[in-house]
Amino acid sequence: MSTPYSGATPAGATPAGGQAGYGGQIDPSTGQPYTAGYGTNHAVSGQIGTPVTDEGRPDIGANSVGALIGEVTKDLSTLMRQELELAKVEIKAEAKKAGQGAGMFGAAGFAGYMVALFLSIALMWALASAIPTGWAALIVAVLWGIVGAVAFVMGRKKFQQVNPKPERTVDTLSQVPGALKPH
Repeated sequence: MSTPYSGATPAGATPAGGQAGYGGQIDPSTGQPYTAGYGTNHAVSGQIGTPVTDEGRPDIGANSVGALIGEVTKDLSTLMRQELELAKVEIKAEAKKAGQGAGMFGAAGFAGYMVALFLSIALMWALASAIPTGWAALIVAVLWGIVGAVAFVMGRKKFQQVNPKPERTVDTLSQVPGALKPH
């Protein structure tokens, strides 16, 4: 009986690779492998040791409600820890991909800068064939000054439109206390 969660194996079975524990993962609170009945030589469910039926379901006939709630609480705690660890791993992998993408954008930006530089030099030398080289360089510099000024004005206009206060979040958070009150 395999579940889609962390490659769990049935009670009493050893996971692939011979590692005992729940998917070979380590419980961060204890430093021990997750056992939860997996990889052991007896059929139990959860950390408390609830016996299981032949179908693999917990046999709860002899347990008190408090013990069952305690086991559910421990299972939920374990599940939350495992989900947080999974989220950390996924976020780290996505951050690595994002970093690589940002590096590629940086390389593309530098390549674009080099293209603009050499096209500017080529334009300057092309103009130098008709007018003195100093005047040709000045014309190219003025053209780049105009491009820079237009980009500055457009960027300043965009920054003035930025609202640092998250309006929708503030609005929904102000509604939370009212939603918690009984009607």
